[in-house]
Amino acid sequence: MSLGTMKKQFSQMPVFTLLTILLLGIACNGPVRKELPKEKDHPKLVKNIGDPRSGNVNCGLQDKEGNLWFGTTENGLYKYDGKSFRQFTVNNGLNNNEVSCLLQDRDGRIWIGTKAGLCLYDPSTSLRTGGTTFTEIKIPVPKNLPPNKNPYFQNHWVYTMMQANSGKLWFATIDGVYVFDGKSLPTEQVGFTHFPINEAANGFLSSNDKVERIFEDKEGTIWFGGRTNEGVFRYDGQSISNLKLMDLFQDGPKPKAHNWGWPQWQDKNGNIWFSNWGGAYRYDGKTVTSFTTKEGLPSEVTRIIEDKKGLLWFGCSDGLRRYDGTTFTHYKEGLINPWIWEILEDKNGNLWVGTRGTGLYLFDGKTFIPYSEYKQ
Repeated sequence: MSLGTMKKQFSQMPVFTLLTILLLGIACNGPVRKELPKEKDHPKLVKNIGDPRSGNVNCGLQDKEGNLWFGTTENGLYKYDGKSFRQFTVNNGLNNNEVSCLLQDRDGRIWIGTKAGLCLYDPSTSLRTGGTTFTEIKIPVPKNLPPNKNPYFQNHWVYTMMQANSGKLWFATIDGVYVFDGKSLPTEQVGFTHFPINEAANGFLSSNDKVERIFEDKEGTIWFGGRTNEGVFRYDGQSISNLKLMDLFQDGPKPKAHNWGWPQWQDKNGNIWFSNWGGAYRYDGKTVTSFTTKEGLPSEVTRIIEDKKGLLWFGCSDGLRRYDGTTFTHYKEGLINPWIWEILEDKNGNLWVGTRGTGLYLFDGKTFIPYSEYKQ
C-alpha cells in the first residue's frame, strides 16, 4: 500500500475509531496510569458505626477555607464542603474514632482532640498527600503525675482546646492541663508545658477528670471548669481564684455550691456565661445570676454561644433556646433527639446543631433541617 493511499484511508476513518486505535497504541507502548479509587462522599453526614441511637455530634469548626468540620463519638470526623460530607476514621489515620474537640490555629493547622489524645491535620501538607493525612501528637506527660483511677476514662483523652491571644495553645486533658508555645514543631514533642495547679490553689487539681473546659475572656483571664470541683476557676497570669456557682436544685434550706461548672462564652456586654447540670449562670464581674427552670431553661445546659446579631443560644437536653436578654424561646421541631451537644454559627450566620444519636441539623430560624442519616 502506498503512502498516499494510507493517508486517504486515515482521513476517511470515523473519529471514534481513530481514537480507539491511538489509545490501543499507547497501551501497547507502556502501562496506563490508573486513578486510585476516591473515598465516597455523601450529601449528608452518614452514621455507619455503632448503635444508631447512641453517640453525639460533639464539636464543630469552620476553617479558613469555609469548610465545616464535625467531630463525633464512634464515627470519627466529618468534613463538609457545602455540597457533600467526607468521613475520616482510624482507617484514615485518626488515633481514635471519638472526637471531643476541634481547633484551627493561626497557622491554619487543625488540631483534633480525641479519646486517645491529639491529632494534627495540616492542609498545606495534606493537599500533597490526598487530604487524608493526620499526624498523631504525643503530649509529654510528667512521670510523677498521679495516676488516673477512673476506669471510664482512657489515658490522654483531650476534652477541649483553645488558642489564647498570646498565641499559646491550651489543652484540657485527662492527664491535666497543658500549654503549647505555638512556635515549636509539635511532632517533636517539644514546646509543651504541664500547667501545675495543686491543692494549695483552693483544692483545684490539674489531673484526671478535674478540667473539661478552658476559656479566655477579653481581659486575658483563663477560666477552667469541670466536674468534681466547686464552681469554676480563673487564672490571671499569676494566681488562681475560685468562683462558686450555687446549686439551686439541691434540697435543704440553703443552696450549696455546685460541683460542676463549664466556662462557655463572653457576650457583647462583657458578661461571662457558665453552664452545668443545674442551668446557666451569668457573671458580670461582681455578681453571679442563675437561670434555671423558673426563667425558662431546663437543668441540663451543654452549649452557650452568641450569634452575630447579639442573640444568645443555649443547647439543652430538650432542644434549642434563644435568649434576647429578657425571655427564652424554645425550639425543637424537627429534632429526632432533642439533646443538643454542639451549636456552630457559620460565616453566613447559619446555625448548625449537633445532637445525640449523631444528629446534625441546620436551623432555619423555625425548624431543624436534617443533615445526617444512619446506614448499616
